Amino acid sequence: MALGTKHWRLVRLALGALSRAGRGQRCPRFPPPSPALMPAPCARRYSSEREPRPSSKKVVVVGIPNPFTWARTKMYFFLIRAYFDQDFTFDEFAAGAKQAFVHVSNMLSQCNFVELKDLVSKEALEELEEKCSAMPANRRQAIAADLEEIMYSTPGDVGIYYDNQGRKFVSIIMRYWYLTDVDLPDETPEGTKVFQVVFGDESNKDSKRLLTANYEFRREFTPGVEPDWTITRIQHFKLLE
Repeated sequence: MALGTKHWRLVRLALGALSRAGRGQRCPRFPPPSPALMPAPCARRYSSEREPRPSSKKVVVVGIPNPFTWARTKMYFFLIRAYFDQDFTFDEFAAGAKQAFVHVSNMLSQCNFVELKDLVSKEALEELEEKCSAMPANRRQAIAADLEEIMYSTPGDVGIYYDNQGRKFVSIIMRYWYLTDVDLPDETPEGTKVFQVVFGDESNKDSKRLLTANYEFRREFTPGVEPDWTITRIQHFKLLE
């Protein structure tokens, strides 16, 4: 299969047409990520109208990857190319996965589970439906991610394994840090603390919260199986866990 066609399938997931693939063993609970916030000379400015203002303060999220995790993921990407798919590239996978993250998070915030039936595994979707239905409206709204507000993303873990029937699976956990201007209560648990981006003077503030999410993408590599990715686990820390 051509490289562009293969990775277009993952982008297609975000557009609502990914077929559900098989599921293997469950991965362990995701550890919460911990990015750092610091001023930077070159960073995207934020405003409610999406237009930059000359005097805005600038903020960037700096991820500090664990060197052992980084080396492990690089090794697994090499194994995927060597033994499963020689055309696999992480950059193209990550681009499609980011589109999928935005689409799925927005559908979850709207409790639109019908649109997610072919995107998320049945087991994960049943759990999400129960949790989302019980959430307050503002917290559910904060699940929705805007592509322009994703500050940082990185692979959290990669797994290669076989099930009892000899089927081959690859799973990739993607971690996302994104901004939201949803008004969350002050008692929101620590981990979603706000920082303020100030425009002009102190009387004109645009408050945003930095939220984190982990999405697990899984694909079956058994010969004869459609090469589609599906989302098998979703966590939005302090909102949907």
